Amino acid sequence: MMGLSDLFKTPTLPYKDASTNTIYELLFCDQIELYQNNNNQSYPWNILLSETAYVADLKKITMDATVETRAKILAYTKLQGSGQRLDKRELLAVIVEVGLDNGLDVLASYQDGSARYLNHSGKVLIWQTKSTQSNNLINNLFSDSVAIISKIGPWNKPRLPFPARGNVRITFLVSDGLYFGEGPIDALFRDALAGPALRSATALMTYLTEEVITKR
Repeated sequence: MMGLSDLFKTPTLPYKDASTNTIYELLFCDQIELYQNNNNQSYPWNILLSETAYVADLKKITMDATVETRAKILAYTKLQGSGQRLDKRELLAVIVEVGLDNGLDVLASYQDGSARYLNHSGKVLIWQTKSTQSNNLINNLFSDSVAIISKIGPWNKPRLPFPARGNVRITFLVSDGLYFGEGPIDALFRDALAGPALRSATALMTYLTEEVITKR
């Protein structure tokens, strides 16, 4: 049986391929150094990658409707790191991780309609198309997720390693921090609060994978 101390041991990596592990870490938008290789000096990256970013400039990014969600999350993370009080609670991303016998499945969906799916095999699907149906499915997931974060508080410790086999974790990247819930797969899917969001995530994952297969 896994104890609390086991959660904080140095984790093994979820995937065999280093690039897939990097993509996994990028999903959570909490390590600005991973974006340094972009060598992108245009807005908003010139601000986000600056060691001396002004609070006003970071807040501008969070309010800019034209900026991709991942950049907004990074801006909020930098604001939190500088001690800024953030009273606004805006759901920006939902990430579902499922610990399977043969690896980790991960679905990440973002407020701007983009998504990422990492299969346990290490294959990666990046969704930028933002079709009407995918937008509707993501909206359903976000609606179910808002109901959850309204009843729980943010996690004020470092992000945990990926979930163990047999567990599912649903993480919410919110403007005021990271929220999450975790438990055995069957139990959480049956849970009155988490179940609807997990079923919405499953519907989104099914749609995305079928769309990609159809277009090959």
